[in-house]
Amino acid sequence: MRVTADGTEGGAPRVPDSPFADTVLERLTAAYRPAADPERAVAMRAYMKDVAPFLGLTAPVRRALSRTVTAGLPRPGEADCAAVVLRCWQLPEREYQYFAVDHLRRHVRHLSSGLPVVRHLLTTVAWWDTVDLLAAHVVGPLVAADPALTADMDDWIGDADRWLVRAALLHQLRYGERTDGARLFDYCLRRSGHPDFFVRKAIGWSLREYARTDPDAVRAFLARERGRLAPLSVREALKNTGGSG
Repeated sequence: MRVTADGTEGGAPRVPDSPFADTVLERLTAAYRPAADPERAVAMRAYMKDVAPFLGLTAPVRRALSRTVTAGLPRPGEADCAAVVLRCWQLPEREYQYFAVDHLRRHVRHLSSGLPVVRHLLTTVAWWDTVDLLAAHVVGPLVAADPALTADMDDWIGDADRWLVRAALLHQLRYGERTDGARLFDYCLRRSGHPDFFVRKAIGWSLREYARTDPDAVRAFLARERGRLAPLSVREALKNTGGSG
C-alpha cells in the first residue's frame, strides 16, 4: 500500500482523508458497541495476554455485524483502505483491528505494492492473532504480486522486531508450489537461534506448510540442519514430512 510514512508521531503512516472511511467507522462503531459483552470481553482479553481490551464479540457475531457495516458501499480505493485500517488501529478494542485485517484481506487484490501501512500494523498493538493473518493473507499476496518486495522480506527477517521476523517467515505460507524454498530455508537458518517462542514456532510452521508441497526438500533440510534449529521448530517441521522427533 503506497501510503507515506510521514506526518504523525513516531513515524506512523499518515491517515489519508477519506469520506469512505468516515462512513465505515461511523457504521462500525454504531454496530459493534451495542453488541458488546463485557463478561466475555474479560476472558478474551486474558486469553490474548492483555494485548488490548475487547468488546467481547464472538467471531460469528463480529462477522455478521461487519457485513452490515460494508453493505451497499462501493469498492474502496487504496487510500480508503489505508484510512479504514489505520483508524481502526487507533481504536482501543481488538475487534476493530480484526475488522481492519479482514478489510485488507478482502481488498488486497486491488492494492498496489509497498508495505509501510502493513509494517505499521505488524509492529503496533502486535500479537499473533493479527500478525499471522496479515503475514499470510496480506503481505504474502502483495509480495507475490510484486517480487521486488522480497527485498523488504530480506530486511524484515533480520529486524529486531519479532513480529516482522515472524511475518517474513510466514509470508509464503499459502504459496504452495510457488514457494521460494531456498529463501525459506535461508530465513529459517538466519533466525534459528532466536530466543523468542513465536519466532521459533514460525520457523517450524513455515517448514511444516512447505512440506505439504515438497516433503523431500524439507526432510533433506532437516537432516542437514536440524542441529541448528530449536527443538520446537523441528517438532513442528516434522509434522508433514512423515518423520518423527
